[in-house]
Amino acid sequence: MSRAHAIPLPADVRVASRYPGAFLADAFAIALPAGDPADARELAERALARQAPWVERLMGLRDAIVAPFGLKTAKALRADRPEGRARIGIFRVYESSPDEVVLGEDDAHLDFRLSLRRSADQLVAVTVVHCHNLLGRSYIRLIAPFHRAVVRSALARAVR
Repeated sequence: MSRAHAIPLPADVRVASRYPGAFLADAFAIALPAGDPADARELAERALARQAPWVERLMGLRDAIVAPFGLKTAKALRADRPEGRARIGIFRVYESSPDEVVLGEDDAHLDFRLSLRRSADQLVAVTVVHCHNLLGRSYIRLIAPFHRAVVRSALARAVR
């Protein structure tokens, strides 16, 4: 099985217009098994609906740390469905097509988008974060190393 790896930011994803001024923007890709018929939404469900147990434990720790600062916990995110918007795991679905799903969240401290794009032979995950204040910048600096490991893990789950 192939491993997820960092790639240059692709210009042909729906979140590309968000690259300018981003505090964090990264992209990872993983090869898809030959003949996998899944569309982007199904791959997003595989990747994000249930995370690896170590990621769930990490999210529990994150929630315990950030709740006193007024940041949304994973439980609160799963329950938040304004205008009936769908969610995949904790992520709000902003756009969905057979080739690409855009997920994310807007909050007082930062806005982020995650694009999962399926091509013929690979799945690409692009994350773009815009911070609004010191809390957002501090939060991203703290979680960035974990973010990269979580994205790689999610991509691997999608292709299993």
